[in-house]
This record gives sequence, structure tokens and C-alpha cells, in this order.
Amino acid sequence: MRILVIEDSIDVADAVCAHLAALGHSVDRDADGASAAAKVVADHYDLLILDVMLPGVDGFELLRRVRAAGLRTQILMLTACAEIEERVRALDLGADDYLIKPFDFRELEARIRALLRRVGGDSTNLLTYGNVTLDRKSRAARLNDVPLDLTRREVTLLEIIIARPGRIFGKDELIEKLFSLDDNPNANTVEQHMARLRKKLSGADFEIRTLRGLGYQAVRP
Repeated sequence: MRILVIEDSIDVADAVCAHLAALGHSVDRDADGASAAAKVVADHYDLLILDVMLPGVDGFELLRRVRAAGLRTQILMLTACAEIEERVRALDLGADDYLIKPFDFRELEARIRALLRRVGGDSTNLLTYGNVTLDRKSRAARLNDVPLDLTRREVTLLEIIIARPGRIFGKDELIEKLFSLDDNPNANTVEQHMARLRKKLSGADFEIRTLRGLGYQAVRP
């Protein structure tokens, strides 16, 4: 999942970004509401983790702008205020979820998984395609019930591909979902990760096809 963390507290932003990156998410960050608004419109993000109190444009106004632009990006609001009025305001403006500081990272992870399931139309954290299963909570994959030794980026790539089998994912889209703006990836980087993943999935009863000029697609015979 490609995530933009919009938080002006350096300590909080550092901790959240490091934690999510370790789980395999592609994470960018911003501490200013106005510049974050420009990023959200210019780039595709699956999730915004949005602080309420921001310099310049606050979280409520940024939320309003995102929804006014017709963007359906999932938005998780963060705030130190537990007042019900503030939570109701955020939800009415189009927030998808709300988390009060201080928070436990286990709850943050669970809420992100719930938002991810909502986007994919799934009811559980377990993804199954053919003889491959992936647990979004533990970030563990199994082939014929045997654990697969995957890197965090390979897990994320597998998750993207099997969550929507049959859909074609272009290399540019995969770059956005797998890497942050600081990684400087290219098409060859995606090809290398895909080649390693395919090798580890050699016993799977589906294949990840390369459609020249289009991208990759998971299909079963």
C-alpha cells in the first residue's frame, strides 16, 4: 500500500513511517498541509494518515479539499483531541477512520488492515489465490501450506497481484505502490523483484504473466 503520512511532529512521523515501511508499505511524508495537498492531487496514494493540527492548512481543510477533488483515497485521521464533536466533524467531511493519540501501533496496523480490506472488498486478513495464501496481519505467505521465504517487498508485491487476480498492473503503478519517493526506483527494479518472486512461486498453480507494454497479471490455467 502506498501511504502518505501528514504529521508535523517529527518524532511521531519518524516512528509511524519507520514502522509502516518495515511492514512493506511504500511511505512518503509531509509536515505541511498546503504542500501535502499538492502531493495528494499529483500522486496516487492508497491511504493518507492525516494529523488534524498542521501548519498552514489544517487536517480538516485538507480532508475537505481531497474529497472536493473527488479523490476516494482512504483517510485515517490522527489527533490528540478525544472530543466527540471533532471526530464527528472529520467523519462528516469524509474521513474513513479516526485514531486518537497516543495510540498503540498494533491498533494502527489493525485499522490500516481494515481499510485495506474495505478497498479490496475482503472480509478477513487472509488472501487466498490458488494454492497460495497470504496473511496480511503476520505478513506471512504459504505455498501448499509451506511457508515462503519472502522479503517484505516481495510480500507486498504478492499481495498486490493476488488481491486482484486478472487485473493488469503496469510497472509505473507497481513502482508507486512498492517504493517511496526517496527510493528512486525504475522499471528494472520492478522486473528484478518480480523475477525473484516468480522463482519462489515456482510451485504455485497460477502464473504471473508479463503482458508486453502493459504490465503483469496473475492468472490461473
